[in-house]
Amino acid sequence: MAKMNLTPLSVLVDEAWGPIGTPERDAMEARLKEELQAYHIGETIKAERIKQNLTQEELGEKVGVKKSQISKLEKGKCVITLPTMSRVFKALGITSATLDLGVAGKVALW
Repeated sequence: MAKMNLTPLSVLVDEAWGPIGTPERDAMEARLKEELQAYHIGETIKAERIKQNLTQEELGEKVGVKKSQISKLEKGKCVITLPTMSRVFKALGITSATLDLGVAGKVALW
């Protein structure tokens, strides 16, 4: 039987993005975190829209944007600004939101 050479994932990640603590690695990890947050927000928008039996086009009309923009938001394909997030969630009937800043407390967003 042939011997397999296995490479740990951490070694491959270091090769692709650079070692932990380097500017390249920090930038990549920050971008991934942003994309993950956009995905989770998009999933929340989509779930609430479906729960209310709204199409993307109908939600877009309520928000004042095109269906394609709602699609991008739901897929996490763009970074949502706070003003846009406010308009989308208010259109879905979510009239208040807070940002949890940990030890610094909470801030009302709308």
